Amino acid sequence: MPLSPRYRWLSDIESVEDRQLLLMALDGLPACDTPGAIGLAVSGGSDSMAMLHLMTRAAPHCGVTLEVATVDHRLRPEAAGEAAFVAETCRALGLKHDTLIWDDHPATGNLMQAASHARYALLAGWAKARGLSHVMLAHTADDQAETFLMGLARAAGLEGLSGMRHDWQESGITFCRPFLWASRQGLRDHLLRHGLAWRDDPSNENLRYTRARARKALATLAPLGITVQTLNTTIHNLAMVQSLVAGALSETFARIGREAAGSLILNARDFHHLGPEMQRRLLIAAIRWLSGARHPPRAEAVDRLQHALWPQKAATLGGCRFRFKGDALHITREPRAVSAPCPADQIWDHRWRLTGPEARDLEIRALGAGGLRLCKNWRETGHDREALIVTPALWRGAELVAAPLACPDRGEWQAMLSPSFGMFVLSH
Repeated sequence: MPLSPRYRWLSDIESVEDRQLLLMALDGLPACDTPGAIGLAVSGGSDSMAMLHLMTRAAPHCGVTLEVATVDHRLRPEAAGEAAFVAETCRALGLKHDTLIWDDHPATGNLMQAASHARYALLAGWAKARGLSHVMLAHTADDQAETFLMGLARAAGLEGLSGMRHDWQESGITFCRPFLWASRQGLRDHLLRHGLAWRDDPSNENLRYTRARARKALATLAPLGITVQTLNTTIHNLAMVQSLVAGALSETFARIGREAAGSLILNARDFHHLGPEMQRRLLIAAIRWLSGARHPPRAEAVDRLQHALWPQKAATLGGCRFRFKGDALHITREPRAVSAPCPADQIWDHRWRLTGPEARDLEIRALGAGGLRLCKNWRETGHDREALIVTPALWRGAELVAAPLACPDRGEWQAMLSPSFGMFVLSH
């Protein structure tokens, strides 16, 4: 069968290594019937600069154009220069470039984790503003292997050792990692073959950071045959097992639980009759679905949660509340953990989208106890109070305009939740 035009040009590429990397780029790009644009997240390091140049070669064959963003976390003085380097490279390639600034640093807590969350939030906001449906990230097989070792250090379960996803949805944007099977050295060799520049981030070698220590550990483990390649094969095998377990988990939830106004309600007796491992998986999935967390809570925290739930005590973990009411376990968003207000046309608390009449002066924020008091007939919905107070509502200052879940007959606004818990379990 003849190759499609999308791939036919690869036969003219002499370098086998280049051809393999360009094939990854092509497979990572969405096919567009009409011209469209996708985003690239480029830091200036060798991985992302290789992605930039490879995607620039591949994109015209897929009917797409490229736009580029660099996130400056304002954590290193060199970052501004790195962003300027990427901007200059993009100008030479004829690509649009934006530098996204994060300077809302938390006073306490895990700074690197906060920076990671901020990075994806900034990229999603940028993509939405530019009308981009996809953002490409330059994570590699080395990143997979390092993440695996970091998961081992956290005593992560199967879901924490099954590798980074190739693609996923966040805030309405599809993030993709087309080079997860490419090695960091392979991408750097591509740059060297073509005389292309990059900027090294010195913090990548700073052993204060867990990832840098994992990178150093990989070099130590190599004589044992524990390499990036073997770890990625292991990750792939674990991911296959994880998909089977996810199917079993989805079936279990369908049997013992249901969604209600963005919360989860489980039959308490059936939940207690589950084996400890299925309980653990169900709790982790619930926390990640409700909170939007990209990683499971630490194993010891989940263990404490399971012990608290056994005698039917109320508990909180990961921005979620667990409490028993009658014969049911209710899992809801913790009020103090919900997202800050946002414009009415944006996704709120990572999973809610409201649709209705155009009103630019409205914002989405949690309904709250005060808002619920304004919904006189909320009990007729059949939803639990604790679930409703953390559902999205439309506000104009202190005026409640719409509460689609607590007052479904109040206006034309509707709340849509995506994905469902069942779909989340199968896709994560």
